[in-house]
Amino acid sequence: MRKDLRLRGILLTLGIVVLAGGLIAFLPGSGPRAQTAKTREIDERFKQGVVMLHAKQYAHALTAFHRVLALDPAMPEAHVNAGFALLGLNDAATARAFFEGAIALRKEQLNAYYGLAVAYEKLGDVPAARGAMRTYAHLAPKDDPYRRKAEAALWEWESAGQKK
Repeated sequence: MRKDLRLRGILLTLGIVVLAGGLIAFLPGSGPRAQTAKTREIDERFKQGVVMLHAKQYAHALTAFHRVLALDPAMPEAHVNAGFALLGLNDAATARAFFEGAIALRKEQLNAYYGLAVAYEKLGDVPAARGAMRTYAHLAPKDDPYRRKAEAALWEWESAGQKK
């Protein structure tokens, strides 16, 4: 009679996998500590960028958001804020690309539509600006602090279009 070695083989394989996983966790740049450091840096740089954006230090804000995007390219909020920094630097074309990137990552990113409308307006494309702002106004909750400003911009663009 032969002895069934399948259980031993399974246990040995499982032990090797667990041991290898544990060793990988201790490699430099991996494991929970490395991820926490990365997350902390993303959070810190993002907050710095927001402060700089509010202080109208657009170049510094853009530098912070570029670092955030280097660490987490799929963060739509960083794309949007980089777009607003670029608007502050009068680079509407590049800002438009950042807003579009944020929307591609997250269709519900409201402030991306607002920023996209502003970028299109600065580029002289009022019909596209109206479309982006309509999307923002449609998706924004009734108590959104920028909704009235968006509706005023829509009214202004639509009334200017009727005068032509």
